[in-house]
Amino acid sequence: MNGAESLIRTLTGGGVDTCFMNPGTSEIHFVDALDRGHGMRGVPVLFEGVASGAADGYARVAGKPACALFHLGPGLSNALANLHNACRARVPLVNIVGDHATYHRRYDAPLAADIEMLARQYSKWLRSSASAATVGRDCAEAIAAARSAPMGIATLILPSDTAWGDNGAVASVLPPAKAPLPSPAAIERARTMLGNGRRTAILIGETLTHGEALLRAGGLAASTGARLLAPFNIARLERGAGLPSVERVAYVVDQALAQLKDFEQFVLVGASVPVAFFAWQGKPSVLVPEGAEIHTLAEPHEDCLGALEALDAAKPAILQPASRVEAPSGAITIEGLAAAVAATLPENAIVVDESITSGRGMMHATKGGPRHDWLVNTGGSIGIGMPLAVGAAVAAPERAVLCLEADGSGMYTLQALWTAARESLAITVVIFANRAYQILKGELAAVSNPGPRALDMLEIGRPDIDWVKLASGMGVPARRVTTLEGFARALSDGYASRAPNLIEVPL
Repeated sequence: MNGAESLIRTLTGGGVDTCFMNPGTSEIHFVDALDRGHGMRGVPVLFEGVASGAADGYARVAGKPACALFHLGPGLSNALANLHNACRARVPLVNIVGDHATYHRRYDAPLAADIEMLARQYSKWLRSSASAATVGRDCAEAIAAARSAPMGIATLILPSDTAWGDNGAVASVLPPAKAPLPSPAAIERARTMLGNGRRTAILIGETLTHGEALLRAGGLAASTGARLLAPFNIARLERGAGLPSVERVAYVVDQALAQLKDFEQFVLVGASVPVAFFAWQGKPSVLVPEGAEIHTLAEPHEDCLGALEALDAAKPAILQPASRVEAPSGAITIEGLAAAVAATLPENAIVVDESITSGRGMMHATKGGPRHDWLVNTGGSIGIGMPLAVGAAVAAPERAVLCLEADGSGMYTLQALWTAARESLAITVVIFANRAYQILKGELAAVSNPGPRALDMLEIGRPDIDWVKLASGMGVPARRVTTLEGFARALSDGYASRAPNLIEVPL
């Protein structure tokens, strides 16, 4: 067996059975090995930024690594923006990056690059295979590293001669090491703080925001009177009727400061102290009140659920009551759009939210709706929405996926629509077409009285982008709506179709 076949067999044997790929010449032996029937699903994409974003979405929903295949340094470079987001999400991901044959590197061929330098910033584990004989072992170690707490990105660089070499060997993947419990002192300090009667926030990280862990966190909040918070850039939040309510820290600095101002102490469980996305003149970078006590109960690499269990919550979680709004009608408004989403959202849906300014009321409107998962941009690098939706839909084909997308960020990775059509994925994409980088216009207005030339730099009309034609050209049925009842009807039709579809909402 050659090195590429040993790679695929090791990946599938280790539970990594889906690969988002945009391969080139150096990876052609990997592509050839797909026909040998080892259970690897290859999902083609037209741009590497879609592959990295889709692998992120897959991992968030499936709870296990996907694989992403990139062509040399330039292909990896195209993927870096969404690898930044995946790194911030702390998802398990195995990157395979093709490279020139080991003996060819010295000739400085046109596609030569320092792949290790490009990958290092976002990789918790990084290696270049030395020979076909080591590819399987290297791959097994990459999978184990990606799955070990805190989970993250493992990057394996595969020179082409290690892929075609004929002495490959399959390796077994060791189970991830059990995450250690925090120290007894950290647990006891948290117990004391949660029992002292002061106004307390419990800030939870990504391993506690869904499933049984979320119920346990909700029980601790109910038992101690604390408020349950999550970072603004949380990777996955399970929410809706019958689940504990978790409040995201606001993105806008002034809103976050107002939200957190009354808390006297913060207990962090797999999360960091909330900080502003950007520095603002005259405003603090750290969003918690000055003088508040901050205690880290558990770091991301520690057993966060075990830490909560050690605190012995005495009460069950307070669960969000069910509430369902009526579908709105009339002219399109931001509030009406949120109500339409809340009125039509199916049970067990996955919502991918990169709606930026147009979607800020969506989470409030849907908090009492059917159970669903909410996925957001974790690293601030825009263009994650549609790729994230593709990965989520591949991971959970039985669930409806709703992608709430701003038109500006959508243009970064609209190639994801082609993959959605190619794979017949049940994704309803909503494009909020305000034809501007609206969030930047607001931030510009906060620091100056902008003139027409400055404002024009933040407009993306003239010519207006026609999303209906763009989607149709990639094989995705699309419509444009101009009323709230039309929007609600388009949402319902999109979910019922069980196929990719796009709704453009001019604003």
